[in-house]
Amino acid sequence: MYDYDLLVLGSGPSGQKAAIAASKLGRRVGIVDRRDMIGGVCINTGTVPSKTLREAVLYLTGISQRDLYGSSYRVKEEITVSDLAARTQHVISRQTDVIRNQLARNHVAMLTGTARFADAHSLWIDGGDGRDTKVTADKIIIAAGTRPARPDSVDFDDRTIVDSDGVINLESVPRSMVVVGAGVIGMEYASMFAALGTKVTVVERRDKMLDFCDEEITESLKYHLRDLSVTFRFGEEVAAVERHATAALCILKSGKKIVADTVMYSAGRQGQTDALHLEAAGLTADKRGRIEVDSNYRTAVENIYAVGDVIGFPALASTSMEQGRLAAHHACGEPAREMHTLQPIGIYTIPEISFVGKTEDELTDSATPFEVGIARYRELARGQIVGDSYGMLKLLVSPDDGKLLGVHVFGTGATEIIHIGQTVMGCGGTVDYLVDTVFNYPTLSEAYKVAALDAANKIRNISRIDG
Repeated sequence: MYDYDLLVLGSGPSGQKAAIAASKLGRRVGIVDRRDMIGGVCINTGTVPSKTLREAVLYLTGISQRDLYGSSYRVKEEITVSDLAARTQHVISRQTDVIRNQLARNHVAMLTGTARFADAHSLWIDGGDGRDTKVTADKIIIAAGTRPARPDSVDFDDRTIVDSDGVINLESVPRSMVVVGAGVIGMEYASMFAALGTKVTVVERRDKMLDFCDEEITESLKYHLRDLSVTFRFGEEVAAVERHATAALCILKSGKKIVADTVMYSAGRQGQTDALHLEAAGLTADKRGRIEVDSNYRTAVENIYAVGDVIGFPALASTSMEQGRLAAHHACGEPAREMHTLQPIGIYTIPEISFVGKTEDELTDSATPFEVGIARYRELARGQIVGDSYGMLKLLVSPDDGKLLGVHVFGTGATEIIHIGQTVMGCGGTVDYLVDTVFNYPTLSEAYKVAALDAANKIRNISRIDG
């Protein structure tokens, strides 16, 4: 007889949903995590703190209102780290309470400590008091998450040279910053600090940033950030970072030198599997600490599953939650539908980006015909009301049957209104549905109708000539 039907390692988004799903299926469920990490990296150092920080930056700097009130507009002239931290800590505390309550309400046992495998059905739990407790489980789900990858050549001190976890704990807002890596996390923090008035330099070894996004959208973001005095160094690599008394000296392989108060590395993520003693359960991880799984999230060991960031791409809180729920159903032998292939991507830069479906480059590379419909926020009443003159929504439409092939949004509310396009695509809707639909006025969602009319008119003009 096992102590638990299902034991979950990690209480982040995927772990929470796995534990709660299994409990609702009538299983005895336990979840293991450190006392100070309830909610995982997502709640404590990653998604929630960074997005809360972003909201605090938007509010205190008044940056989104400057089109209306002038470029000198500020809510608070001198913004301190304590101003930013107050809001962040409040949200973390409330979210932690919500998660504890959800787990307790669903009768999920909370095991405080760190776990390591004894064998495929047993784990030792180190509660931090010098004593290990052994627990057994029929099925186990690994939802251990990731931490920022730290290159061995870099001497991190969590003050001058930091990673994405450490950046939220800076003692003061730096006057200058080098962000190494133009991926999602790097660009989110680069835009936040640029809005705070920090002189930001982004160093990226590739030729462009966010290369999985629509190029027109990333060009719009680049233009906007350059307006905030962000400097981009594409095709460059950092050779060394020297820490000095008052600043850091960043030396690039090309010989360029950049002085900055803070250097933030955004060099990808590392799976937190090194302390799990996977080999005791018959498992292995790759050099990035990731575990391989099949389509049902089962590992090479029959009774052990893995979900969330620890299994790699797409490593988003949204998809991780669904992976956890589905893995729990499979582990419990319950039927479950596969995750929908249409998954939105949200990037919380300032301004934000969101998209679903294909990009123009992907459609061109696959020789798929498409027409483009565009709506610009400056032409919408709501865009003028909220002071967003740069936002845009782009629809990629099949000229053959009118189906939506991709939706791309840049600007205020992008991560919210993307779900309209996602729903239309998921239900097999066409551009005609958006043309014929009545949207509330004035709203940003009205951009769908404007862009749909733009695309429909272009398709009609082509068909007239072809006909």
